[in-house]
Amino acid sequence: MQVQFGHVEILICAHGILGPMGPFAEGDPNRWGEALATNLIGCANACRAALPKMKEHRSGKIILLTGRGAEGPRPNFTAFSASQAALARFAETLAEEVREHNVQVNCMNPGSTYTSMTDEILSAGELAGYREIEEASQVRATGGVPPDKQIQLAQFLASDRSNHISGKLLSVNDDWKRLEHANTHTEIYTLRRLQKI
Repeated sequence: MQVQFGHVEILICAHGILGPMGPFAEGDPNRWGEALATNLIGCANACRAALPKMKEHRSGKIILLTGRGAEGPRPNFTAFSASQAALARFAETLAEEVREHNVQVNCMNPGSTYTSMTDEILSAGELAGYREIEEASQVRATGGVPPDKQIQLAQFLASDRSNHISGKLLSVNDDWKRLEHANTHTEIYTLRRLQKI
């Protein structure tokens, strides 16, 4: 692939398995480990493969797709949520490591979209929890977040317009368009989501 297309300029990691659903204490530890291996280690390995050429060319964009678990607790989805929070912290840390090489690393939450994961939640029934079932049913009925809204944020993060943004966690539901012409406060859109009072 590199011979035909050249080095990787943009890496988008669109990983994802839910892992075991239900109360943590009753979950299968092997499936918990599989979720972390796929969702976190899989992305880390992809970054490890792409970074040498990005650093050599002093240019690159890495976009790691995250789920709702990166922004807050998600009961009955401990493996998935933990892997999403870890992925966001991984992006923040990696962004600092490669900043001097002009490589930007960000997380993007594309919002709820109808996928096979939606059907998994619906099939899990009460293990997923009432709220999750309600939301998954709504997403199945509507399709969830429109693809063009997701594409706009992905294109922004992959373009030169976002060269000043790195180590951030942006959701399609955030007011991210205002960031194009503004520097981001050091803590805004980080995993901690701290706000100064």
